[in-house]
Amino acid sequence: MGPECLLERAANFVEAAGRIDGQVGYHGIVRRGVAGRSFMNFAFSEEQEEFRRSIRRFLEDKSSTSEVRRLMETDEGFDPAVWDQMAGQLGLTAVTIPEEFGGLGFGQVELGIVFEEMGRVLLCAPYFSTVALCVNLLLASDDDQVCSSILPLVASGKARLALAAGESESDWSNDSISTIASGGADLLLSGTKPFVIDGLTATHLLVLAQDGDGVSLFIVNGSEPSLTKKPLLSLDLTRKLAVIRFDKTPGQRVGDIGLGIAYFEKMLPKALISLASEQVGGAQRVLEMAVEYAKERIQFQRPIGSFQAIKHKCADMLVDIESAKSAAYYAAWAAQNEPSELPLVAFLAKAFCSEAYFSAASENIQIHGGIGFTWEHDAHLYFKRAKSSELMFGSPAHFREKLAQAMGL
Repeated sequence: MGPECLLERAANFVEAAGRIDGQVGYHGIVRRGVAGRSFMNFAFSEEQEEFRRSIRRFLEDKSSTSEVRRLMETDEGFDPAVWDQMAGQLGLTAVTIPEEFGGLGFGQVELGIVFEEMGRVLLCAPYFSTVALCVNLLLASDDDQVCSSILPLVASGKARLALAAGESESDWSNDSISTIASGGADLLLSGTKPFVIDGLTATHLLVLAQDGDGVSLFIVNGSEPSLTKKPLLSLDLTRKLAVIRFDKTPGQRVGDIGLGIAYFEKMLPKALISLASEQVGGAQRVLEMAVEYAKERIQFQRPIGSFQAIKHKCADMLVDIESAKSAAYYAAWAAQNEPSELPLVAFLAKAFCSEAYFSAASENIQIHGGIGFTWEHDAHLYFKRAKSSELMFGSPAHFREKLAQAMGL
Protein backbone atom coordinates (compact mmCIF):
# COMPACT_ATOMS: atom_id res chain seq x y z
CA MET A 1 0.00 0.00 0.00
CA GLY A 2 1.46 3.36 -0.94
CA PRO A 3 -0.98 6.25 -1.14
CA GLU A 4 0.16 9.85 -0.94
CA CYS A 5 -0.87 11.92 2.02
CA LEU A 6 -4.64 12.08 2.33
CA LEU A 7 -4.69 14.23 5.43
CA GLU A 8 -4.53 17.88 4.43
CA ARG A 9 -6.25 19.70 7.24
CA ALA A 10 -8.47 16.65 7.64
CA ALA A 11 -9.95 17.08 4.15
CA ASN A 12 -10.79 13.59 2.95
CA PHE A 13 -13.66 13.61 0.48
CA VAL A 14 -14.76 10.20 -0.66
CA GLU A 15 -17.00 9.22 -3.54
CA ALA A 16 -18.20 5.65 -3.32
CA ALA A 17 -19.44 4.34 -6.65
CA GLY A 18 -21.42 1.19 -6.21
CA ARG A 19 -24.83 -0.38 -5.88
CA ILE A 20 -26.32 -2.37 -3.06
CA ASP A 21 -27.20 -5.35 -5.16
CA GLY A 22 -25.96 -8.16 -3.01
CA GLN A 23 -22.26 -7.41 -3.50
CA VAL A 24 -21.36 -5.19 -0.57
CA GLY A 25 -17.85 -3.77 -0.64
CA TYR A 26 -15.53 -1.73 -2.78
CA HIS A 27 -16.83 -1.04 -6.29
CA GLY A 28 -14.39 1.79 -6.86
CA ILE A 29 -13.13 4.63 -4.73
CA VAL A 30 -11.91 8.03 -5.89
CA ARG A 31 -10.28 10.29 -3.31
CA ARG A 32 -9.72 14.00 -3.72
CA GLY A 33 -8.06 16.40 -1.33
CA VAL A 34 -7.95 20.16 -1.33
CA ALA A 35 -7.09 22.00 -4.54
CA GLY A 36 -8.34 19.05 -6.59
CA ARG A 37 -5.39 16.79 -5.77
CA SER A 38 -6.01 13.14 -6.62
CA PHE A 39 -4.62 10.16 -4.82
CA MET A 40 -4.12 6.57 -5.83
CA ASN A 41 -6.53 3.89 -4.68
CA PHE A 42 -5.77 1.69 -1.73
CA ALA A 43 -4.76 -1.77 -2.86
CA PHE A 44 -3.72 -4.76 -0.80
CA SER A 45 -1.14 -7.12 -2.26
CA GLU A 46 -2.11 -10.66 -3.23
CA GLU A 47 -0.19 -11.94 -0.21
CA GLN A 48 -2.19 -9.66 2.07
CA GLU A 49 -5.45 -10.74 0.46
CA GLU A 50 -4.54 -14.39 0.96
CA PHE A 51 -3.65 -13.57 4.56
CA ARG A 52 -7.13 -12.08 4.94
CA ARG A 53 -8.81 -15.10 3.37
CA SER A 54 -6.97 -17.48 5.70
CA ILE A 55 -7.97 -15.49 8.76
CA ARG A 56 -11.60 -15.24 7.63
CA ARG A 57 -11.86 -18.99 7.06
CA PHE A 58 -10.40 -19.66 10.49
CA LEU A 59 -12.57 -17.14 12.33
CA GLU A 60 -15.79 -18.14 10.61
CA ASP A 61 -15.10 -21.68 11.77
CA LYS A 62 -13.99 -20.84 15.31
CA SER A 63 -16.10 -17.77 16.11
CA SER A 64 -19.61 -18.62 14.99
CA THR A 65 -22.52 -16.77 16.55
CA SER A 66 -23.35 -19.71 18.78
CA GLU A 67 -19.75 -19.83 20.02
CA VAL A 68 -19.71 -16.09 20.68
CA ARG A 69 -22.90 -16.39 22.71
CA ARG A 70 -21.47 -19.33 24.66
CA LEU A 71 -18.22 -17.56 25.51
CA MET A 72 -19.81 -14.26 26.47
CA GLU A 73 -21.71 -16.05 29.23
CA THR A 74 -18.47 -17.24 30.87
CA ASP A 75 -16.22 -15.21 33.16
CA GLU A 76 -13.13 -16.04 31.11
CA GLY A 77 -14.70 -15.03 27.82
CA PHE A 78 -12.44 -17.01 25.48
CA ASP A 79 -11.48 -20.54 24.45
CA PRO A 80 -7.84 -21.40 25.33
CA ALA A 81 -7.74 -24.03 22.59
CA VAL A 82 -8.69 -21.47 19.94
CA TRP A 83 -6.11 -19.06 21.37
CA ASP A 84 -3.43 -21.72 20.97
CA GLN A 85 -4.54 -22.33 17.38
CA MET A 86 -4.45 -18.61 16.64
CA ALA A 87 -0.87 -18.54 17.82
CA GLY A 88 0.33 -21.89 16.52
CA GLN A 89 -1.47 -22.24 13.18
CA LEU A 90 -1.72 -18.64 12.00
CA GLY A 91 0.86 -16.82 14.11
CA LEU A 92 -1.65 -14.07 14.90
CA THR A 93 -0.17 -13.29 18.30
CA ALA A 94 3.21 -12.71 16.64
CA VAL A 95 2.14 -10.44 13.77
CA THR A 96 3.79 -7.18 14.85
CA ILE A 97 6.38 -8.56 17.26
CA PRO A 98 9.88 -8.01 15.82
CA GLU A 99 11.73 -11.10 14.63
CA GLU A 100 14.42 -10.56 17.27
CA PHE A 101 11.76 -11.26 19.91
CA GLY A 102 10.31 -14.32 18.18
CA GLY A 103 7.69 -12.57 16.09
CA LEU A 104 6.84 -12.22 12.40
CA GLY A 105 7.87 -8.58 12.11
CA PHE A 106 4.86 -7.42 10.09
CA GLY A 107 3.38 -3.94 10.37
CA GLN A 108 0.16 -2.14 11.21
CA VAL A 109 -1.35 -2.84 7.78
CA GLU A 110 -1.27 -6.60 8.34
CA LEU A 111 -2.45 -6.15 11.92
CA GLY A 112 -5.31 -4.02 10.61
CA ILE A 113 -6.40 -6.90 8.39
CA VAL A 114 -6.44 -9.18 11.45
CA PHE A 115 -8.52 -6.77 13.51
CA GLU A 116 -10.94 -6.10 10.66
CA GLU A 117 -11.67 -9.79 10.32
CA MET A 118 -11.97 -10.22 14.10
CA GLY A 119 -14.42 -7.33 14.22
CA ARG A 120 -16.61 -9.04 11.62
CA VAL A 121 -17.18 -12.05 13.87
CA LEU A 122 -16.99 -10.40 17.32
CA LEU A 123 -14.13 -12.70 18.28
CA CYS A 124 -14.10 -13.39 22.00
CA ALA A 125 -10.40 -13.49 22.89
CA PRO A 126 -7.87 -11.33 24.78
CA TYR A 127 -6.30 -10.28 21.49
CA PHE A 128 -6.86 -6.52 21.60
CA SER A 129 -5.53 -6.24 25.13
CA THR A 130 -2.51 -8.41 24.41
CA VAL A 131 -1.46 -7.30 20.94
CA ALA A 132 -2.84 -3.80 20.35
CA LEU A 133 -2.27 -2.50 23.87
CA CYS A 134 0.46 -4.39 25.67
CA VAL A 135 2.77 -5.48 22.84
CA ASN A 136 2.86 -1.91 21.55
CA LEU A 137 3.42 -0.60 25.08
CA LEU A 138 6.35 -2.92 25.70
CA LEU A 139 7.91 -1.99 22.37
CA ALA A 140 7.41 1.70 23.20
CA SER A 141 9.43 1.25 26.39
CA ASP A 142 12.54 0.07 24.49
CA ASP A 143 13.27 -2.23 27.44
CA ASP A 144 15.07 -5.05 25.64
CA GLN A 145 15.37 -7.15 28.79
CA VAL A 146 11.64 -7.26 29.46
CA CYS A 147 10.79 -7.55 25.77
CA SER A 148 13.18 -10.49 25.40
CA SER A 149 11.55 -12.34 28.27
CA ILE A 150 7.87 -11.57 27.57
CA LEU A 151 7.35 -11.07 23.84
CA PRO A 152 8.50 -14.58 22.79
CA LEU A 153 5.89 -15.94 25.20
CA VAL A 154 3.23 -13.74 23.59
CA ALA A 155 4.31 -14.78 20.10
CA SER A 156 3.96 -18.45 21.01
CA GLY A 157 0.57 -17.92 22.69
CA LYS A 158 1.88 -18.81 26.15
CA ALA A 159 1.35 -15.33 27.56
CA ARG A 160 -1.76 -13.16 27.57
CA LEU A 161 -1.33 -9.55 28.62
CA ALA A 162 -3.64 -6.89 30.04
CA LEU A 163 -3.13 -3.18 30.62
CA ALA A 164 -4.06 -1.69 34.00
CA ALA A 165 -3.80 2.03 33.30
CA GLY A 166 -6.57 4.57 33.99
CA GLU A 167 -8.58 4.59 37.20
CA SER A 168 -11.50 6.93 36.49
CA GLU A 169 -14.94 5.73 35.47
CA SER A 170 -15.53 8.73 33.22
CA ASP A 171 -12.00 9.55 32.07
CA TRP A 172 -9.63 7.23 30.22
CA SER A 173 -6.68 9.56 30.75
CA ASN A 174 -3.92 8.81 33.22
CA ASP A 175 -3.86 12.18 34.99
CA SER A 176 -5.31 10.90 38.26
CA ILE A 177 -3.42 7.66 38.85
CA SER A 178 -3.35 6.81 42.55
CA THR A 179 -1.84 3.32 42.42
CA ILE A 180 1.61 3.60 44.00
CA ALA A 181 4.89 1.71 43.86
CA SER A 182 6.89 1.56 47.06
CA GLY A 183 10.05 -0.11 48.30
CA GLY A 184 13.63 -0.10 47.13
CA ALA A 185 15.00 -2.98 45.13
CA ASP A 186 11.80 -4.97 45.69
CA LEU A 187 9.00 -2.80 44.30
CA LEU A 188 5.49 -3.37 45.65
CA LEU A 189 2.31 -2.04 44.02
CA SER A 190 -0.81 -0.99 45.92
CA GLY A 191 -4.05 0.32 44.47
CA THR A 192 -7.11 -0.57 42.43
CA LYS A 193 -7.52 -0.58 38.66
CA PRO A 194 -11.11 -0.77 37.38
CA PHE A 195 -12.10 -1.54 33.79
CA VAL A 196 -9.08 -3.68 32.91
CA ILE A 197 -9.79 -5.30 29.55
CA ASP A 198 -9.29 -9.09 29.81
CA GLY A 199 -7.65 -8.62 33.18
CA LEU A 200 -9.23 -11.74 34.65
CA THR A 201 -7.37 -14.16 32.38
CA ALA A 202 -4.11 -12.26 31.85
CA THR A 203 -0.91 -14.13 32.67
CA HIS A 204 0.87 -10.78 33.04
CA LEU A 205 -0.34 -7.26 33.78
CA LEU A 206 1.24 -4.00 32.65
CA VAL A 207 0.52 -1.39 35.32
CA LEU A 208 0.92 2.39 35.46
CA ALA A 209 1.67 3.53 39.01
CA GLN A 210 3.08 6.51 40.89
CA ASP A 211 6.81 6.06 41.26
CA GLY A 212 8.62 8.87 43.03
CA ASP A 213 7.80 12.15 41.29
CA GLY A 214 6.29 10.54 38.20
CA VAL A 215 4.37 7.60 36.79
CA SER A 216 6.28 4.49 35.75
CA LEU A 217 5.32 1.30 33.93
CA PHE A 218 5.50 -2.02 35.74
CA ILE A 219 4.93 -5.64 34.82
CA VAL A 220 3.27 -7.97 37.30
CA ASN A 221 2.76 -11.72 37.25
CA GLY A 222 -0.95 -12.33 36.88
CA SER A 223 -0.89 -15.24 39.33
CA GLU A 224 0.56 -13.31 42.27
CA PRO A 225 -1.40 -14.28 45.43
CA SER A 226 -1.60 -10.63 46.53
CA LEU A 227 -3.63 -9.83 43.41
CA THR A 228 -7.41 -9.75 43.61
CA LYS A 229 -9.32 -10.10 40.33
CA LYS A 230 -13.06 -9.63 40.03
CA PRO A 231 -15.13 -9.82 36.83
CA LEU A 232 -17.01 -6.65 36.00
CA LEU A 233 -20.38 -6.74 34.26
CA SER A 234 -20.19 -4.59 31.15
CA LEU A 235 -22.42 -3.48 28.30
CA ASP A 236 -20.45 -5.51 25.78
CA LEU A 237 -20.25 -9.07 27.07
CA THR A 238 -17.99 -10.10 24.19
CA ARG A 239 -15.14 -7.97 25.63
CA LYS A 240 -14.50 -8.85 29.26
CA LEU A 241 -13.61 -6.31 31.94
CA ALA A 242 -12.18 -6.88 35.40
CA VAL A 243 -11.39 -4.93 38.56
CA ILE A 244 -7.81 -5.58 39.68
CA ARG A 245 -6.67 -4.80 43.23
CA PHE A 246 -2.98 -4.72 44.10
CA ASP A 247 -2.06 -5.24 47.76
CA LYS A 248 1.70 -4.84 48.03
CA THR A 249 2.06 -6.88 44.88
CA PRO A 250 5.60 -7.42 43.58
CA GLY A 251 6.29 -5.69 40.28
CA GLN A 252 9.18 -5.08 37.93
CA ARG A 253 9.76 -1.65 36.46
CA VAL A 254 9.67 -1.52 32.66
CA GLY A 255 11.82 1.10 30.97
CA ASP A 256 12.98 4.25 32.73
CA ILE A 257 11.56 5.67 35.91
CA GLY A 258 8.85 8.29 35.46
CA LEU A 259 8.23 7.63 31.74
CA GLY A 260 5.10 5.48 32.01
CA ILE A 261 2.79 8.17 30.61
CA ALA A 262 5.19 8.85 27.74
CA TYR A 263 5.18 5.16 26.83
CA PHE A 264 1.38 5.10 27.01
CA GLU A 265 1.06 8.14 24.74
CA LYS A 266 3.44 6.55 22.25
CA MET A 267 1.42 3.33 22.24
CA LEU A 268 -2.06 4.88 22.08
CA PRO A 269 -2.18 5.94 18.39
CA LYS A 270 -1.39 2.41 17.20
CA ALA A 271 -3.99 0.97 19.56
CA LEU A 272 -6.56 3.44 18.23
CA ILE A 273 -5.79 2.39 14.67
CA SER A 274 -6.27 -1.27 15.58
CA LEU A 275 -9.59 -0.41 17.23
CA ALA A 276 -10.64 1.54 14.14
CA SER A 277 -9.85 -1.48 11.96
CA GLU A 278 -11.95 -3.67 14.24
CA GLN A 279 -14.80 -1.16 14.00
CA VAL A 280 -14.62 -1.21 10.21
CA GLY A 281 -14.97 -4.99 10.21
CA GLY A 282 -17.98 -4.87 12.49
CA ALA A 283 -19.60 -2.09 10.48
CA GLN A 284 -19.14 -4.00 7.23
CA ARG A 285 -20.80 -7.04 8.76
CA VAL A 286 -23.87 -5.15 10.02
CA LEU A 287 -24.27 -3.60 6.57
CA GLU A 288 -24.25 -7.08 5.07
CA MET A 289 -26.83 -8.20 7.64
CA ALA A 290 -29.07 -5.25 6.81
CA VAL A 291 -28.83 -5.80 3.04
CA GLU A 292 -29.48 -9.53 3.34
CA TYR A 293 -32.56 -8.93 5.46
CA ALA A 294 -33.83 -6.15 3.17
CA LYS A 295 -33.71 -8.57 0.24
CA GLU A 296 -35.48 -11.38 2.12
CA ARG A 297 -38.14 -9.60 4.21
CA ILE A 298 -41.41 -9.29 2.27
CA GLN A 299 -44.03 -6.64 2.96
CA PHE A 300 -46.94 -5.81 0.66
CA GLN A 301 -45.75 -8.59 -1.67
CA ARG A 302 -42.36 -6.84 -2.14
CA PRO A 303 -38.93 -7.09 -0.51
CA ILE A 304 -38.53 -4.16 1.86
CA GLY A 305 -35.25 -3.38 0.10
CA SER A 306 -37.27 -2.13 -2.84
CA PHE A 307 -38.73 0.70 -0.74
CA GLN A 308 -36.98 4.01 -1.06
CA ALA A 309 -36.58 4.60 2.68
CA ILE A 310 -34.68 1.31 3.11
CA LYS A 311 -32.60 1.95 0.00
CA HIS A 312 -31.53 5.31 1.39
CA LYS A 313 -30.59 3.82 4.74
CA CYS A 314 -28.43 1.16 3.13
CA ALA A 315 -26.83 3.64 0.76
CA ASP A 316 -25.96 6.01 3.60
CA MET A 317 -24.50 3.11 5.58
CA LEU A 318 -22.38 2.09 2.59
CA VAL A 319 -20.93 5.58 2.08
CA ASP A 320 -20.14 5.97 5.79
CA ILE A 321 -18.46 2.57 5.97
CA GLU A 322 -16.39 3.08 2.83
CA SER A 323 -15.25 6.42 4.24
CA ALA A 324 -14.39 4.71 7.52
CA LYS A 325 -12.34 2.16 5.60
CA SER A 326 -10.43 4.98 3.95
CA ALA A 327 -9.63 6.50 7.33
CA ALA A 328 -8.60 3.19 8.91
CA TYR A 329 -6.58 1.95 5.94
CA TYR A 330 -4.69 5.19 5.57
CA ALA A 331 -3.99 5.35 9.30
CA ALA A 332 -2.56 1.81 9.20
CA TRP A 333 -0.41 2.74 6.20
CA ALA A 334 0.81 5.93 7.89
CA ALA A 335 1.82 3.98 10.99
CA GLN A 336 4.36 2.16 8.84
CA ASN A 337 5.31 4.82 6.33
CA GLU A 338 4.54 8.30 7.69
CA PRO A 339 5.03 8.13 11.48
CA SER A 340 5.03 11.94 11.71
CA GLU A 341 1.31 11.86 10.82
CA LEU A 342 0.51 9.05 13.23
CA PRO A 343 -1.25 10.96 16.05
CA LEU A 344 -3.38 12.96 13.61
CA VAL A 345 -4.55 10.05 11.50
CA ALA A 346 -5.14 7.89 14.59
CA PHE A 347 -7.39 10.53 16.18
CA LEU A 348 -9.25 10.99 12.90
CA ALA A 349 -9.71 7.24 12.37
CA LYS A 350 -10.93 6.65 15.93
CA ALA A 351 -13.49 9.47 15.77
CA PHE A 352 -14.82 8.68 12.30
CA CYS A 353 -14.87 4.88 12.55
CA SER A 354 -16.54 5.02 15.97
CA GLU A 355 -19.43 7.06 14.65
CA ALA A 356 -19.71 5.08 11.42
CA TYR A 357 -19.89 1.75 13.28
CA PHE A 358 -22.40 2.92 15.85
CA SER A 359 -24.58 4.53 13.17
CA ALA A 360 -24.50 1.37 11.04
CA ALA A 361 -25.30 -0.85 14.03
CA SER A 362 -28.25 1.38 14.92
CA GLU A 363 -29.60 1.44 11.38
CA ASN A 364 -29.24 -2.33 11.17
CA ILE A 365 -31.62 -2.69 14.10
CA GLN A 366 -34.06 -0.23 12.53
CA ILE A 367 -34.04 -2.08 9.20
CA HIS A 368 -34.71 -5.38 10.98
CA GLY A 369 -37.66 -3.85 12.81
CA GLY A 370 -39.08 -5.62 15.84
CA ILE A 371 -36.90 -8.70 15.57
CA GLY A 372 -33.78 -6.52 15.65
CA PHE A 373 -34.57 -5.49 19.23
CA THR A 374 -34.73 -9.04 20.56
CA TRP A 375 -32.07 -10.90 22.51
CA GLU A 376 -32.25 -13.78 20.05
CA HIS A 377 -31.11 -11.68 17.11
CA ASP A 378 -27.41 -10.90 16.65
CA ALA A 379 -27.97 -7.22 15.88
CA HIS A 380 -27.73 -6.23 19.53
CA LEU A 381 -24.33 -7.91 19.90
CA TYR A 382 -22.85 -5.62 17.26
CA PHE A 383 -24.72 -2.62 18.65
CA LYS A 384 -23.21 -3.12 22.11
CA ARG A 385 -19.72 -3.71 20.72
CA ALA A 386 -20.10 -0.55 18.63
CA LYS A 387 -21.13 1.53 21.64
CA SER A 388 -18.41 0.24 23.96
CA SER A 389 -15.75 0.72 21.27
CA GLU A 390 -17.04 4.22 20.53
CA LEU A 391 -16.35 5.26 24.13
CA MET A 392 -13.09 3.38 24.64
CA PHE A 393 -10.25 5.81 25.46
CA GLY A 394 -12.62 8.71 24.83
CA SER A 395 -15.64 9.72 22.79
CA PRO A 396 -15.47 10.82 19.13
CA ALA A 397 -15.85 14.42 20.30
CA HIS A 398 -12.82 13.96 22.55
CA PHE A 399 -10.67 12.80 19.65
CA ARG A 400 -11.96 15.48 17.29
CA GLU A 401 -10.88 18.01 19.90
CA LYS A 402 -7.44 16.38 20.16
CA LEU A 403 -7.20 16.40 16.37
CA ALA A 404 -8.07 20.09 16.23
CA GLN A 405 -5.53 20.91 18.91
CA ALA A 406 -2.83 18.94 17.15
CA MET A 407 -3.57 20.84 13.92
CA GLY A 408 -3.53 24.20 15.70
CA LEU A 409 -7.21 24.95 15.10
